[in-house]
Amino acid sequence: MALQSTSSNTFLPHLALVGCNLLWAVDYPLYHILLPRYLSPILLLTAALVATALLALIPAIRGGVQRIEHRDIPTLVGAALLLGVIHKGTLMAGLSRTSPVDGSIINTVGPLVVLLLSVLTGVDRLTRTKVVGLVVGLSGAVAIILMGDHSSQVVSTIEGDLLVVCAVVATACYTVFLKKMLAKYNVATVLMWVYVIAAMVVLPFGISDLAKSNFSGWNREATVAFVVIMCFLTYLPNFLYNYALRHIKPFQTSIFSYLQPVAAIVLSVIMRLDKVRLETFLFALLVFAGIGIVLWSYRPTKNNS
Repeated sequence: MALQSTSSNTFLPHLALVGCNLLWAVDYPLYHILLPRYLSPILLLTAALVATALLALIPAIRGGVQRIEHRDIPTLVGAALLLGVIHKGTLMAGLSRTSPVDGSIINTVGPLVVLLLSVLTGVDRLTRTKVVGLVVGLSGAVAIILMGDHSSQVVSTIEGDLLVVCAVVATACYTVFLKKMLAKYNVATVLMWVYVIAAMVVLPFGISDLAKSNFSGWNREATVAFVVIMCFLTYLPNFLYNYALRHIKPFQTSIFSYLQPVAAIVLSVIMRLDKVRLETFLFALLVFAGIGIVLWSYRPTKNNS
């Protein structure tokens, strides 16, 4: 299977990227509700990975997964450690020690890391068009984040910021290095291996924190946040992301993460927590322009710039 699909069959992967980033936009505020007041980072990580693993096993029961070659098992174990353990673990630990604004801004460097890794490994080429799209999209995303609500009482720490950086780098490595596995096996197969292994790794650590949690002190907000995370923000967005990564370049996949602050603003307006402002609209246009420039750089021409 070719690593890059033609433009005629990339509509669904791009739509999947919009969907998974809309779902992930809800992730951060829900994590902040639960961490660390109701759940420790390791316990929430364990619960999320176990939920994802159980959902990932459903296709296996229905015969929808493929047999893995023995030589590919180390790669899938590495992917499980990157995406399931390192990314999720450092993200949750980092978000409990830094502000939502700092965490969101740090997350915007993800596409840059993906582009650099793609160029260094020969998966992609560095061109002016891609750099321009990256800078335009990054500018819009950071501006939207800085215009948001800064009333959080969470104090940022260096440790928290560094943990979020680790999460961003882990995701970038997964995005670039697992591309070939997703070209070889279907998404259900890869996700089953990744999340079952990740859940097995963290389960012993999460169980030790289970006895320390006071579930009787949960309010309705915490309960709803936990249910939404377990049911909708575990397997589904990861399936959509990996489905897209199977069909298009890693940098194309990562640039859609700039939709997350835009989606967060839209959600806030719908919930009447914020108002539509001209500046926000203009910065959102920058985000869409940046994504559009990057996608345009992959147009099928003889000299694909």
